[in-house]
Amino acid sequence: MAAIAHDHAHDDHGALHHQFENIEQQNDSYIVGMWTFLVTEVMFFGALFFIYTLYRSMYQMDWYLAHEELDVTLGGVNTVILLISSWTVAMAVRFAQLKNRKMVILNLVVTLGCAFMFLVIKAFEYAAKFEHHLLPGPTFGSVPSHLNGANSNYAQLFYGLYFGMTGLHAVHILVGILVISALTYLWIRKADSVMKDYIPTELVGLYWHFVDLVWIFLFPLMYLMPKPH
Repeated sequence: MAAIAHDHAHDDHGALHHQFENIEQQNDSYIVGMWTFLVTEVMFFGALFFIYTLYRSMYQMDWYLAHEELDVTLGGVNTVILLISSWTVAMAVRFAQLKNRKMVILNLVVTLGCAFMFLVIKAFEYAAKFEHHLLPGPTFGSVPSHLNGANSNYAQLFYGLYFGMTGLHAVHILVGILVISALTYLWIRKADSVMKDYIPTELVGLYWHFVDLVWIFLFPLMYLMPKPH
């Protein structure tokens, strides 16, 4: 009888997978797994931020001069776009808790739109840097006017980290687009895994908040560098 009752409990919750005894255990496993993943991501980006801090402290004036080629307006617009996307993904999680399927889908679609807009703007920024020969490599600095008087070697360090850190962030945006698209598809198909349990939507939201948070640090460090004394 206990075995029958146990099987029945599994059947009552369509979101429960066979390896878990109940939905609470499953959700705890999901949450611990996601936070473990995010901690590894923090350590990964943390190392890059440490390298940035070290080199910036060594070459303050050259980095300041080099950073003046960055477009603060486009960077600011992208910051606003990601802040909006954080709000919409948070609303998607809230509506998932309320089981309001249409509003979940709407907010996820808006989040996807913001993600695509961010990448389009970033592509325009990158194109300008390529045109001005600011991509680290053999031709870096071949147009000295775009270095604004900075030492070419030190400026190349700055742009190496700029492309490395913002490029990795853009890769995380692309991964977010894929994951949010898959989540949206599940909601459209009324899959039990999302309709009966809001945790999958919350986990995707946590990932997206992390991606947004990384940019919140990148924007002032790269674009709003104060002039050294």
